[in-house]
Amino acid sequence: MGALVAAVNGGVTTTPAPVAEAISAEEYGLGSETDTGFAGGIDDMSDRKELSLVEAQARLAEVAVSRAARAPKFFSPTAGRMSTCFCTRWGQMHWGIDLAAPLGTPIYAAADGVVLRAGPATGYGNAIYILDADGNVEIYGHMRHYSVSEGDVVSAGDQIAKVGSEGQSTGPHLHFEIHVGGVSGKPTDPEAWLAERGVVV
Repeated sequence: MGALVAAVNGGVTTTPAPVAEAISAEEYGLGSETDTGFAGGIDDMSDRKELSLVEAQARLAEVAVSRAARAPKFFSPTAGRMSTCFCTRWGQMHWGIDLAAPLGTPIYAAADGVVLRAGPATGYGNAIYILDADGNVEIYGHMRHYSVSEGDVVSAGDQIAKVGSEGQSTGPHLHFEIHVGGVSGKPTDPEAWLAERGVVV
């Protein structure tokens, strides 16, 4: 699959959703559960529409031919402080990084891609899964408000959601994972992955 999507080198900018009114901390469900390490969080997805890989590849083919000429190619997923690393925490592996930020802070697509899933996910409250043009999947978790849905094509830097505290979370932050080669692929350190692409978190 990576070979099929790696050849795609374009970027169509989608129009971000209008900015919603300010949301109260109570609406975000602040501090209601204990934050734990988890990877995937996809077992609540079976009752919702899910984009197939064939459909995703077709959507990626819609991305315009000039990704190399467009900037940025990669983007920091949010403006926040790293509060948890890709490391062992509380006796178990934490498969992503946590970026603490105020409620409602914009969350951006880190790379060009197509949205595979967006909605409820175990542990995350809500999560967005984006298949990028290189065949990797980025996972964004804990937001209450998101502005993309299955099948949407996004470009690096497009706003896709706002920082929340849904699911297993003790405060507002973005949980961000990178799975190399697909959603069931090997998780890799997002901080290092972004740094290799010129993005510092």
